[in-house]
Amino acid sequence: MLRIPAGKPVDLASCDTRATPAGPSGKAAGVEATARMGERLADLQERLWASGTAGDRRRILLILQGMDTSGKGGTVKHVIGLFNPSGCRIKAFKAPTAEERGHPFLWRIMRALPEPGEIGIFDRSQYEDVLAARVRGLVQHRRLGGRYGQINRFEQSLAEDGVTVVKCFLHISYEEQRERLLKRLDNPDKHWKFTMGDIEDRALWPAYQEAYEIALERCTTDAAPWYVVPADRKWYRNWAVSKLLLEHLEALDPKYPKADFDVAAAMEQLLSQR
Repeated sequence: MLRIPAGKPVDLASCDTRATPAGPSGKAAGVEATARMGERLADLQERLWASGTAGDRRRILLILQGMDTSGKGGTVKHVIGLFNPSGCRIKAFKAPTAEERGHPFLWRIMRALPEPGEIGIFDRSQYEDVLAARVRGLVQHRRLGGRYGQINRFEQSLAEDGVTVVKCFLHISYEEQRERLLKRLDNPDKHWKFTMGDIEDRALWPAYQEAYEIALERCTTDAAPWYVVPADRKWYRNWAVSKLLLEHLEALDPKYPKADFDVAAAMEQLLSQR
């Protein structure tokens, strides 16, 4: 229900940021349902990790995009809480460093990809190079247009190499963002999360919405579709992303690898030791 149909225009204004499609009946039920998914998610993650040790190249890459305060970091915290952290690879992408600017824009993305058996989580991603780059005019328009195709080819190559790409746009409203920013300013313990750039980006809200609509439309493919997750209700956001991960892991259905040694002989030898 959250997946964007390929080839159709995207109108974010028509997507209710407080909606709860297919979700539990309310916050309490949503929190409980998310917790219940934990055991199944942990089991599937362990199987994925185990199969990776035996040569299975499959892995998952969860990409989280959204405006400031949409909950990218909060989603990471809640999702990782359901997994064994040793099987996860997390990367938060900031503004490119001087070294990164000296390479093609996908260079830093490729260096952070999950290894076989892992679940990778990107807080922001390659899409910053068609979002902030478009809104801030950081790249010439003719070069910017070619990046959508580069991203699609890149994600297709990932799928062919065993990477299941799950892309979630955490869709927050203009009004909800304001409330969350005010809460940060009201709480000295949250001031470290606030920058004046948050207000500057907020002034560019329409341009960012347009940039997202273009990226979602042009980069929704069969190999790597986009999902629009209503994010005004944090409990629903966490439930929806967890549910998407669960569905994709169940579709992979990873198996524990069979022993490459004589189990009976190993048991006999162990029992013979005193």
